Amino acid sequence: MSIYDFQATLINGKQIKLSDYRGKVLLIVNTASQCGFSRQFADLQKLYESRREQGFEILAFPCNQFNEKEPGINSEIQESCKINHGVTFPIFEKTDVRGPSSHPLFLYLIQQIPFQGFDIQTKDGQWMEDFLRGKYPEIYAGDGVKWNFSKFLIDRDGHVKERFESTTEPFDIDPAIESLL
Repeated sequence: MSIYDFQATLINGKQIKLSDYRGKVLLIVNTASQCGFSRQFADLQKLYESRREQGFEILAFPCNQFNEKEPGINSEIQESCKINHGVTFPIFEKTDVRGPSSHPLFLYLIQQIPFQGFDIQTKDGQWMEDFLRGKYPEIYAGDGVKWNFSKFLIDRDGHVKERFESTTEPFDIDPAIESLL
């Protein structure tokens, strides 16, 4: 099994087979345009622009499950990502990424790469660790997606290679992306 066995719906309502991305290196990200981590949109866009010609795609899945930081409807989300963040990579419809209503793709992703913890040597990593353990222990428990801007790196054959948590900045992922291109 690979991610090519899944389908998802773009923010404009068009159903897409993820097999359409066969042969590309993918970064699948759950996003939220009103989250503190939304600053990562700018660097994700720069990463996309610098690597796209080499066969790299970013697939964004807006999610409202973490402190309701993506409350709008799909058209509002699309406009916000484009106007406020300059996003040109594919954005999918608002998606649940954890719990009983999770999109099957995200259930598959977390099965392939379990949660490895936050890098508590960094300020953001320590903050997320303390924040989730203190306020949302049910989110911290298990292997589910922990917060907005969790990132999953997929190789050209559709296999999940690495998982990066919210606190990992996009350019810190670039060496791993480069190794798969």
